[in-house]
Amino acid sequence: MINTVLSGLLIPFIGTAAGAGCVFFLKNDLKENVQKALSGFAAGVMVAASIWSLIVPAIDQCADKGKLAFLPAFIGFWFGILFLLLLDHVIPHLHVAENQAEGPKSHLTRVAMLVFAVTLHNIPEGMAVGVVYAGLLSGSANITAGGALALALGIAIQNFPEGAIISMPLYAEGKSKPKSFVLGVLSGAVEPVFGGLTVLLVGLVVPAMPYLLSFAAGAMLYVVVEELVPEMSAGKHSNVGVVAFAVGFSIMMALDVALG
Repeated sequence: MINTVLSGLLIPFIGTAAGAGCVFFLKNDLKENVQKALSGFAAGVMVAASIWSLIVPAIDQCADKGKLAFLPAFIGFWFGILFLLLLDHVIPHLHVAENQAEGPKSHLTRVAMLVFAVTLHNIPEGMAVGVVYAGLLSGSANITAGGALALALGIAIQNFPEGAIISMPLYAEGKSKPKSFVLGVLSGAVEPVFGGLTVLLVGLVVPAMPYLLSFAAGAMLYVVVEELVPEMSAGKHSNVGVVAFAVGFSIMMALDVALG
């Protein structure tokens, strides 16, 4: 079981590393439509994971509360939203750079902010995987090994484009391929760290499992609406991002149902 948990925590990180590795195979920065598609796909995966892997299990675990079964999920969801709102104000992120005046360093600064933004986003994703595997370890949260694996795989799929979105612009701005790759990989290092911390606190997590599952869902959905949706719908031809969103959503939904 321990090996299952450790591998599950590392799967999303591997997705980020694989995406960052694109810098060794692609010559130029990602095209605008490709970035929209990747952002839309990531958003679709995160929305589906938030619903099927986090919110629905949180409500199911409180079925004995009758008509108030939604309450722990409701409370945890809002704590997740408020937590990311706080981080958004404390840690500089992408929108800060977008509002800066144009200058010789403006684009490089925007890339640096993008690294901060993706790293920030990976915190709730790591927590989500950690909470699910903590529930699996406890054996009392109605979470199956297949369901936990589905969430880990879904987030890994979502992390692949994020790794590329980090490493490719860094290389385009003059950094070497190895350094761009390493920085892309490091942006995802917070996921196994926060996931592992959550699992280590499994004794405290179990009684609050519905709250923590929905907390992770709220944090992930905040990221989707605050960062990914604007990215996928900016400019012309936003239908590319919308279609990619639908693809990501349907793949994650299928994974969760098939493996859960």
